[in-house]
Amino acid sequence: MNNANTIRWTSVLLFLATLVFASPSMTKAADPAPARPNILWIVVDDMSANFSCYGETLIETPHVDQLAREGVQFNRAFVTAPVCSTCRSAFITGMYQTAIGAHHHRSGRGEEKIHLPPGVEPIPLLFQRAGYYTTISGWPIRPNRLGKTDYNFEWDRSMYDGSDWANRKPGQPFFAQIQLPGGKLRGGTRQSAQKFAQKAKQKFGSKTDPADVKLPPYYPDTPVQREDWAAYLDSVLETDRVVGEIIARLKEEGVLDQTLVLFMTDHGISHARGKQFLYEEGIHVPFILRGPGIAAGTIREDLIEHIDMAAISLAAAGIPLPETMQAQDVLAEDYQPREAIFAARDRCDETVEHLRCVRTDRFKYIRNYLPQRPHLQPCAYKDHKSILIDLRRAFAAGELNDIQKQLFAPTRPPEELYDLENDPHEIHNLAGDAKFATPLADMRNRLDDWIVRTNDHGRNPESEAMYDSDMELYLDTRRRRGSIEDLQELQDNIQQMKRWAAEGK
Repeated sequence: MNNANTIRWTSVLLFLATLVFASPSMTKAADPAPARPNILWIVVDDMSANFSCYGETLIETPHVDQLAREGVQFNRAFVTAPVCSTCRSAFITGMYQTAIGAHHHRSGRGEEKIHLPPGVEPIPLLFQRAGYYTTISGWPIRPNRLGKTDYNFEWDRSMYDGSDWANRKPGQPFFAQIQLPGGKLRGGTRQSAQKFAQKAKQKFGSKTDPADVKLPPYYPDTPVQREDWAAYLDSVLETDRVVGEIIARLKEEGVLDQTLVLFMTDHGISHARGKQFLYEEGIHVPFILRGPGIAAGTIREDLIEHIDMAAISLAAAGIPLPETMQAQDVLAEDYQPREAIFAARDRCDETVEHLRCVRTDRFKYIRNYLPQRPHLQPCAYKDHKSILIDLRRAFAAGELNDIQKQLFAPTRPPEELYDLENDPHEIHNLAGDAKFATPLADMRNRLDDWIVRTNDHGRNPESEAMYDSDMELYLDTRRRRGSIEDLQELQDNIQQMKRWAAEGK
């Protein structure tokens, strides 16, 4: 063999050796999934996609970023409900909350109860029947202390075997959920945000500088808003740190490579246009998968819904999906990407509301069924937050521009249409623009079809008996925890809701 051929064959052998010994992250090849992998959900409260891998620049989130590098990152994932209990009722069943009657926040908690429709079961039960050890906890995991559930229907606590998968039988796979407080860490007042920021400085050596924060254009640039957003970013840092601890435990136990890890949040940041509302700030969430059978370094741009976590997990474990389940296994070979996602907001605590939306690649359509009411209706939970108090102060002082004043309009348009490509902040409503009559009609039809096809229970108002039942429990909680002034505020809000309903508003 001449010298040229020797060099050529040597190069080929070196290339083949590189393929054999390259790391999965280099080749993006997926290890074959074990027959029964462990499943771990990490679910975070009150947090949008403010992680480095999603483009956040003021902080670095190395642990969540590593999950994304080693798995698949979905850039367009959306919750079907922008508040915790309705979101959680949906993902634990793989069903739209509107389809199972669990669409009102913290409903069915009093004497009046909500039961799941025939054929719909919480998926921990399906994992139990398949031989999985099921857990739900906070972090750090504490013995016999279950984590946040917050379901709007009757359920049996025995569907969770415990709080720690370490108690499973040898060789038994686990289905675990870890619930993290996320954005709630900063609290609701300026003082609590400042206090949390100092804790972050002690823990990380620095805190997010409010002066560096860039607020969305629909919020005024005030010290209160900046400090709150900075503290929120510090809560993202803390969440990332805890994710690192969770992954470290899986590594130490030697089960990381046998565990499908799913990371997401239950809705967006708690703010005036975030949590509880259907703008991107409220429904767009991070969604990352890492584990056996998942190709590393994958980024997907297709539209998915958070309920898909149920179908993804069951399919990974080889458990048949219930025929009625509305979630989709977005990893299936025959998966057909959605043309649109849907979301809904209904009553939150005492505040009666009825909103629906559909979002495609380009457009967002929101239908306001109660247009005679203001965007910022009375809500005891939100009205005590310093950011809402500051917004109202700025409005009264005449400090808001025309975009920011929209939050305080006494009524709302029945329909909102936004061109997300050209208006990502959703501040220019095109529903009345003749040039967009065609997409408006298309979005109307999509939403109408979804409402009928999924049997949206919100088509009928909540019964007075259910509302009164939940409010009596809510009032009783306030009696035990709050002040006389707080209790009076809540009672006044309840009466306001009833007056508006009587007036047809």
